[in-house]
Amino acid sequence: MLMKTNIYKSAAQVTVFSTIEKCLSFIYRIILTRIIGAEGIGIYQICLTVFAVFLTAASSGVPITVSRLMAKSGASGDTQGKHAAVTAGIVSTLVITIPIAIILFFGRSAFGFLFSDDRCMDIFIILLPGLVLTSVYSVIRGSFWGNKQFVPYSVIELLEDAIMVVAGVWLVWGVSDPVDGARLAIIAVLISYVFSFCVSLFWYFRKGGRMANPKPQLKPLFSAAAPITAMRTSTSLLNSAVAVILPLLLVNVCGYTNSEALALYGIVLGMAVPLIYSPNALIGSIAVVVAPELSENYYKKRDDAVRYDIEKTIKAAVFIAALLVPVLFVLGSALSIFLYDSELCGKIVTISSFMILPTCITMITNTVLNSMNCEKRTLVYFFIGAAVMLICLLFLTRYMGVYAYVLGISLSQIICAVLNLIYLSKKCPKLNYMRYLVHSILVITAACLFGWLLNGIISKYLAPVWQILICAPLIIAFTAVSLYCLEMFSMHPFKRLFAKK
Repeated sequence: MLMKTNIYKSAAQVTVFSTIEKCLSFIYRIILTRIIGAEGIGIYQICLTVFAVFLTAASSGVPITVSRLMAKSGASGDTQGKHAAVTAGIVSTLVITIPIAIILFFGRSAFGFLFSDDRCMDIFIILLPGLVLTSVYSVIRGSFWGNKQFVPYSVIELLEDAIMVVAGVWLVWGVSDPVDGARLAIIAVLISYVFSFCVSLFWYFRKGGRMANPKPQLKPLFSAAAPITAMRTSTSLLNSAVAVILPLLLVNVCGYTNSEALALYGIVLGMAVPLIYSPNALIGSIAVVVAPELSENYYKKRDDAVRYDIEKTIKAAVFIAALLVPVLFVLGSALSIFLYDSELCGKIVTISSFMILPTCITMITNTVLNSMNCEKRTLVYFFIGAAVMLICLLFLTRYMGVYAYVLGISLSQIICAVLNLIYLSKKCPKLNYMRYLVHSILVITAACLFGWLLNGIISKYLAPVWQILICAPLIIAFTAVSLYCLEMFSMHPFKRLFAKK
C-alpha cells in the first residue's frame, strides 16, 4: 500500500509542477505571438526545431537510460554503479556536443541548408552554448529520476521555464521587427539553459552525487540509449525536415509567398500543435514517476507488479485524453480566437483534436517499452509512422495545404499506438485495458456530441471567452461523470494522495 501511495503522491507532485510549467510556456507563447507575430514565431520555432535535432542526437536517450541503469544498480545495492552511470552519461554527451558546437560555429556558412529561411542561421548560433549545457543537465535530470528525487527535478524544470518567460518578456517587449523579436526570444532560452545547468549540478553534488569511473557503465549505456536516441533524433530530424519542406511546398505548389508560408508554418507548429500536445505534460509526469518503478520491478522479475504498472499507466493516459479531446473538439475555435486571434488555428485544432488519444497512448507505451528493454522495437514502429507522415506531406500538400501535415501526424500516432499496444500484449500477456479503451472512446464520442450541442446554443449569444469558461467545465464534468458511472473512474487514487504513511 505504501509503495503505491508514494507513486500517486510523486505523480501528483510532478503533475502539479509540470502543469504550472506548461501553463507558463503556453502563456509565454501567446505573448510572443502577439508581439512578434506569426512570422517571428515561425523563425523562432524553426531555430528551436533545428537545435532540438542536435540536442536530441547528443543526449535524448541518455536520461531515461541513466535512470534505468541506476534503478538496476539500486536493485542490487550497487551505489558505485549509480555514480558510474551518471558519469558515463555526462562523458557520452560531452564527447558529442562539444565537437558539434565547434563545427557549427566555425562552419556556419556551410550549414545554411538546414534552414528554409536565411535569417535563421545567425539566430541559431546563439543557442550553441546551450547545446553543451543542456546535454549535461539532461543527464543530471536522469539521475534525479533514478534516485526518485522528483520534487527537485520538478522545481528546477519550473524555474527554468519561469526564467525563460521573465527574460523573454523583458527582452521582446516593444519589439516590432519579427526577426529581432525571434533573436531576443532565443537569448531568453539560452539564459534559462544556463540557469538549469548551474542549479542541477549544485543540487546533484549537495545530495551526495559523485563522479566515478564510467567504464563499467559505458557499454550498457550506449546499448540501451542508442535506439532511444535514434528514435528521438529521427523525430527531431523529421520536425526539422517539416520546417524546411512544408514552407517550400506551400511556396512552390500552393502559390504562397515566403512570408505567408512562414506564417502558416508558425500557425500550425507554433499555435495549433502546442494546443493538441497539451496533454503531454500530464503524460510526461506519469512517465517520469512510473519508469524507474517499472524498471526496478522488471529487473526484479515482479511480473504482477509490472502488469499492474502497465495497466494503470495506460488507463491514466486514456483517461487524460478522454477529458481533453471533447474540450478541444468543441472549443478549438474559441480557444484559438481568444488566445491567438486565428481562425485557421481553430480549424486545425478542432480537426486534429482526436489525435490526442493515440498520441497519449503512444507516449506512455513508448516509456513502458523502453523501461522493459524494448527500445529497438519502439524505434522500428516510429520509422513506420514517420514514413506515413512524410508520404502525406510530400504527396498531399498540393491538394490539402497545411492539412496534409495534420493528417500525416495523426496517422503516424495512430499507427505507433496500435503497434505498441499489440507488442505490449505479447510481451506481457493478460493485460486488461481494452475494455477501458473501448468504453473511453464511446464516452469521448458522447461528450463531443454533448459539447457540440451546448456550444451551438451558447456561441450564438456569448463571446469566445465566455464559451470557454462555461462549456469547458461542463464538458469535463460530463465526461468525468460518464466515466464514473461506467466504473472507469475512482476516487481511490485521490484519497491515497492524503493517506497517512
